[in-house]
Parts: sequence; C-alpha cells; structure tokens
Amino acid sequence: QVQLVESGGGLVQAGGSLRLSCAASERTINTYTKAWFRQTPGKEREFVAAISSYGGSTYYADSVKGRFTISRDNAKNTVFLQMNSLKPEDTAVYYCTADPRTLATMMAGNEYDYWGQGTQVTVFS
Repeated sequence: QVQLVESGGGLVQAGGSLRLSCAASERTINTYTKAWFRQTPGKEREFVAAISSYGGSTYYADSVKGRFTISRDNAKNTVFLQMNSLKPEDTAVYYCTADPRTLATMMAGNEYDYWGQGTQVTVFS
C-alpha cells in the first residue's frame, strides 16, 4: 500500500522559512502528480501548490504565490514545499498528496487518490 510521509513541519517566527518534504513508500508513484494542501480546525481544506509528473508545470494558490515553491526529485521519490516569508495565517496542518492523473486533470477539481498523515506548521508573530 502506498504511503506518503511528510516531514519538516514545526514552529517558526513570522518572516521565517520552512521546507517540507514528502517521501513516498513506493517507486510506482514517483511520476504521479503531486500536491500540497493545508487545513486548519473549523476550515475547509485548502489547495496550496501542485506539480506535474516531471516538474515542468506548477500551480500555486494566490495566497502563497511568490512565497512558496513546490519541487520534486523523482529519483528520491520525494516532493518538497519551500515556504518563505511565512505569515501567521499559514499556520495549518500540511498534507502531501499524489495521483496518477495529469496535473491539468487534478487542477479541474478532482480528488487526489493518496494522502499523507500531515505535518503541523505553526507561525507565530
């Protein structure tokens, strides 16, 4: 069974940076579309960023554009989220996701097949 394991979350002061990583347990999904979502208690899950199979295309939520960067290393079966200029409103549990369908298909609003367990990011002012 495919597992996605996030790491790199933590506590950081506003203006600081964190780098999240997500490692997949099986190489069969190393070229899947990957994405990051986040969620805070009482709010709906929010899309953050997504990346195509080989990293040629990326999408970002307007709220993180220019501050966050999604990237991937298929040889290491890992996807990253570099988060700079963090704000208190970025505080959330961040989830890594994967799906065999194309990035364009997933950006049309389809649900990702695989989800990690999440990693907490807390930004204090």
